[in-house]
Amino acid sequence: MDLDPEDVFKDEEDDPDNEFFQQSEGSKEYVVYLVDASPKMFNTTCPGMDQKDETHFHSTVSCIAESLKTQIISRTYDEVAICFFNTREKKNLQDLNGVFVFNVAEREQLDRPTARLIKEFDCIEESFMREIGSQYGIVPGSRENSIYNALWVAQALLRKGSIKTADKRILLFTNEDDPFGGLQDAAKKDMTRTTLQRAKDAQDLGISIELLPLSSPDSEFNVSVFYADLIGLDGQDLAQFTQSASQKLEDMKDQLRKRMFTKRVIRKIAFHIADGLSIELNTYALIRPTVPGAITWLDSVTNHPLKIERSLICEDTGALIQERPKLFQPYRNENVKFSPEEIADIKRISPGRLCLLGFKPLSCLKDYHNLRPSTFVYPSDQEVVGSTSVFIALHRSMLRLKRFAVAFYGAASHPQLVALVAQDEVTSAGAQMEPPGMHMIYLPYSDDIRDEEEIFPDTEDDAPRADEDQIQKAAALIKRIYVKDFSTLQFANPGLQRHYAVLQALALDEDDIPETIDETAPDEEGLARPAVVKAIEEFKLSVYGDNYNEESDNLGKEKAGEASRKRKAIAENAAKDFDWGVLAEKGQLNNLTVAALKNYLTAHNLPVSGKKEALISRILTHMGK
Repeated sequence: MDLDPEDVFKDEEDDPDNEFFQQSEGSKEYVVYLVDASPKMFNTTCPGMDQKDETHFHSTVSCIAESLKTQIISRTYDEVAICFFNTREKKNLQDLNGVFVFNVAEREQLDRPTARLIKEFDCIEESFMREIGSQYGIVPGSRENSIYNALWVAQALLRKGSIKTADKRILLFTNEDDPFGGLQDAAKKDMTRTTLQRAKDAQDLGISIELLPLSSPDSEFNVSVFYADLIGLDGQDLAQFTQSASQKLEDMKDQLRKRMFTKRVIRKIAFHIADGLSIELNTYALIRPTVPGAITWLDSVTNHPLKIERSLICEDTGALIQERPKLFQPYRNENVKFSPEEIADIKRISPGRLCLLGFKPLSCLKDYHNLRPSTFVYPSDQEVVGSTSVFIALHRSMLRLKRFAVAFYGAASHPQLVALVAQDEVTSAGAQMEPPGMHMIYLPYSDDIRDEEEIFPDTEDDAPRADEDQIQKAAALIKRIYVKDFSTLQFANPGLQRHYAVLQALALDEDDIPETIDETAPDEEGLARPAVVKAIEEFKLSVYGDNYNEESDNLGKEKAGEASRKRKAIAENAAKDFDWGVLAEKGQLNNLTVAALKNYLTAHNLPVSGKKEALISRILTHMGK
């Protein structure tokens, strides 16, 4: 099998299947939605998103449904379970009273969300009282403890997987801040003690319990009565939680969405500091591009994903080849064979660890050195004990001396130098805004940096200068259309939003496609304000004069035509270096570079998009071969 160098040595940084672009299965999350279904959840109402009164149960169901719709697209490996407590009917593997695990056919109780689960859960209010029912699970004279049972069932559901490979969480929705308030002292103390112990047992197993309280208009949820002890809040944490618990009910969906998007470890790397001294670091991708999911081919009958299998057949005998094929590269009339292991060794340029080279002043690090999103690194003592202590000492010294570390990061096929910049902890009102750690900035190669003079020649003819009046008019225009408190996080990608809206409508059999708002479109109403229009006209008049429309149109056409002619002339001259007819007859077009093939296509006004095979096919078609 012929060896393709472009496939062997391709870069990984632009690959959409790269682990920094896609969530890996090793960073999955298991979540159990624990919903209080007592009569109080159905009787208490609050203003909803449309200012109409809605019950706390309705708000919780719609909140979880929206979260599942987001999760099924953005976090495909995560698995969820929905569990109601304080119910009349029971449905759980432990056969405990007052706990009902909601599920649909052909799905495990803790599994990835499906379209059928979302559709049926979204309509559960219509049949809840008839099929599941609501009741108070903790009443005087009874030893039943629905909260204890619910935590037990949730803990059993989360036995799946290991805490080393998955995060496990219980999200508890309730509007009852004192579930044992109606009991006598002895029974109340006993049930409180056993419930808190059950919660502690779950937390000792690596399961985090988070409370999402629902407050009524006339009384706020008092978390300090019982749930502060259950989720482990005290002191300053309790005061901050009380403030967040008083949020309006319509903010719950955003609150849950923020809690669901957690930072996850992307990769564990070894940081080699000196001879015999290495520590373990966790890496986090703080910013990653959002792209539509990859296409998955399904079986037309079972609707299960198809598995691709490849078999090699001998041309002479027609038998299946069991051994792995060897690749070869022609060299001096001989075929040099490579085994798959040798190919892997060729691609493995470095061992894949971070090696410290030295330190430089922070003033040496320029803004233009950061060409791609950085990676946040934080120590971990999971494999190498003492990593945190060494990291803290290095971190403090770098902050004190105002230095950054230069290191060699040996990625599999794209090794490069990186800068480790220490970040101090940032707090506001007692809350952590930015954690302490280091940012790993991928430094550019020398070829990636261009001198300004190459792009903008500093000559009077090629670079006209604005006069003072033009500068003032431009400053006035910028001041008029300046966007205050701008952040890219405020705007969603309209193309992706439309894509996901169509997928959601198809999966859930919805008649109407959810409306998507293009937040990137210009603010026509704002630009039409008299002050803005006046500033724009004054700027145009100052720069282009009275005939700016005709002048700009003619100038643009002349520049575009001239640039196109130059590119075509360069391509024609380069294409003359090859005898294309002979190369096509001998089948040697594959030996040319992609740039050479594109020169031929450009010279003949043909498209230059596509891979190498597509370019060759286009050339052969044009030549009539």
